Amino acid sequence: MLKEFKKFILRGSVIDLAVAVVIGAAFGAVINSMVKDLITPLISAIIGEPNFSNLTFTINGATFYYGSFLNALIAFLSIATVIFFFVIQPINKLKELAGIQDKALPKEKECKQCLSKIPDKAKKCKFCASAQ
Repeated sequence: MLKEFKKFILRGSVIDLAVAVVIGAAFGAVINSMVKDLITPLISAIIGEPNFSNLTFTINGATFYYGSFLNALIAFLSIATVIFFFVIQPINKLKELAGIQDKALPKEKECKQCLSKIPDKAKKCKFCASAQ
């Protein structure tokens, strides 16, 4: 049983996953810090309000804290913007400069009879057996 456990732990995919989790956590901390320490103060300087959590409205005695939702939405959009402009765009530019292309997804077409997706190279639909 110990040999089997050792074999499981030392599999490449387990180690790759562990490394990815650790790097992902560290990368998440960098992105969160950039948003918290740079982007949020910039938004606060422009809008004049750093925190919207006090914004509420009341209907029939029920209080709705829409300010907390605005804070979460602004944080999400800020993180997505930072990742896109500071991670995705530079990586895509580096790939372009290095001549690396992403592998294209296999092409599919739609069956005219049952509307299922079938591989471009297939001659018949596997669901209704109609010829393509």
